[in-house]
Amino acid sequence: MTRAFNFAAGPATLPLEVLQQAQAEMLEWQGTGCSVMEVSHRGKQFEACNAEAEQDLRDLLAIPSNYKVLFLQGGASMQWAQFLFNLCGSNPNGDYILTGEWTNRAVAEARKLLPLWGGSVNIVASSEDRNYSYIPDEGSWKRRKDANFLHICSNETIQGLEYNFIPEQLGDVTLVADMSSHIVSRPVDVSRYGLIYAGAQKNIGPAGITIVIVRDDLIGKARPDTPRMFDYKLMADNHSLLNTPPTFGIYLAGLVFKWLKRQGGVEAIERKNIAKAELLYGYLDSQDFYYAPVEKGSRSRMNVPFRLKDESLNAKFLAETEAAGLVALKGHKAVGGMRASIYNAMPMEGVQALVAFMRDFAARNG
Repeated sequence: MTRAFNFAAGPATLPLEVLQQAQAEMLEWQGTGCSVMEVSHRGKQFEACNAEAEQDLRDLLAIPSNYKVLFLQGGASMQWAQFLFNLCGSNPNGDYILTGEWTNRAVAEARKLLPLWGGSVNIVASSEDRNYSYIPDEGSWKRRKDANFLHICSNETIQGLEYNFIPEQLGDVTLVADMSSHIVSRPVDVSRYGLIYAGAQKNIGPAGITIVIVRDDLIGKARPDTPRMFDYKLMADNHSLLNTPPTFGIYLAGLVFKWLKRQGGVEAIERKNIAKAELLYGYLDSQDFYYAPVEKGSRSRMNVPFRLKDESLNAKFLAETEAAGLVALKGHKAVGGMRASIYNAMPMEGVQALVAFMRDFAARNG
């Protein structure tokens, strides 16, 4: 068997040794005589697995004790509505920064709900004017002091934008961040945020889990019309086990957290991610056959969109990369072009192989 270098944006590549451990434990887990997918989520073994995964994530991100960690279902897309039900009990006014596809979708969900509750959506800033190729400068933002929250997507997977700063606190406005595509790729000061949510299928594990990290004082205040399964307090009180959780996903995420600790934690993995991003962006900026559309100060370390100057070569490029074992490089249908997602589990060798192929392809087709 030959494994490809998988540049998919999500579900994404996972650490090989994690997959091998899961393979070894697939039929019989921890002396139970069963697969982890077959044991009760109410049993002692899985409750311990769940608790250990939570503690390892707390350790990796230095999550303060006054924050709850939830393992939920529904993807980050469900959080666009779920966090509104939990945060907007008394003040249904939200501020949003538009930086691409995912923030646009979050705004669309908010525009369905907040007006029904007597509130409104305010677009604080947008980079639509330059095709979402930059993060708007904070000095240009038009925020409301009486807003309930400010929502950002701190790494836009499709457009390839990443915040290199944390927005300033404004009064009691809660900072909410979708960190789906760069969580655990770098240290983060969790205390600066009221709520962080992230789909797991990029840096944490398989599709099926959503991580929610929420400050204690923000839970227990859900709107009275909040669906039971949306209520953060109920989920927190039950340690994410209110209903049957995605048990295999939580188990595998726990293995990834252990793997991250063995790498030296998020500080060490960040250094590797910086080196990978510098290699790829460095090549893109050194020639004129390809180009990176995102402005340098806003470029994502995780998701690197790039284009060929001659887009008639796109199909040939993709066919040849696939044949070379460099897969899933086609850009999202919303933006086109190419995209290399170089998450934590992508080794430096994968990025080196991609750059070597790109050099060769340019030499043969330039």
